[in-house]
Amino acid sequence: MTGRFISLEGGEGTGKSTQAKALATALEGRGLKVHLTREPGGTPGAEVIRELLLSGHDEKWNMRTEALLFAAARSEHCGSLIKPALERGEWVISDRFVDSSRAYQSVSGLLSDEDIMALHSVGSENLMPDRTFILDLPEEVAARRADARDRGDSDRIGGRDSDYHRSVMAKFRQYADEEPDRVKLVDASQSPEDVTANLLQNLTDLIG
Repeated sequence: MTGRFISLEGGEGTGKSTQAKALATALEGRGLKVHLTREPGGTPGAEVIRELLLSGHDEKWNMRTEALLFAAARSEHCGSLIKPALERGEWVISDRFVDSSRAYQSVSGLLSDEDIMALHSVGSENLMPDRTFILDLPEEVAARRADARDRGDSDRIGGRDSDYHRSVMAKFRQYADEEPDRVKLVDASQSPEDVTANLLQNLTDLIG
């Protein structure tokens, strides 16, 4: 039995965590063994790096250091959790994966997509999800949801300005255009139940 790896991506406030949980529950209801995880984090060591990355002021790390820390957390995550689960024939659903690094760390112009993927090659042996869902919302709706979630206390990346987050979302949409077989753009303005149904419909080829 082949394990499957699914990632959920998108900007701040698009509902990734909610949909990751709902999708895991739905797949477990079909008798599948599912691991729900997140990035950065997912394992004890990677969670330590998560705290380093997301706490403090934005100037705490430069973009190259940030990219290296994300790659280190992902290496630990892949080696300790994701790859072993897939080898056992189980499913993994991750709230963010390497496409987030590609989008968030490349928009500054200091790092290219090739740079990010080179780090991914070294740290995580180029592991890619079988299917990536990008949750898409109008900018003002996503910002309002993120504000309600964070209650004025964004982490150091979420607190960056609207131009930065607009550029990140443009990158995500670009990936969906470039890799339509793997990356699916999902309208997240629907009801949560309809979004989950859409995700499941786009997994029928993998569920079997």
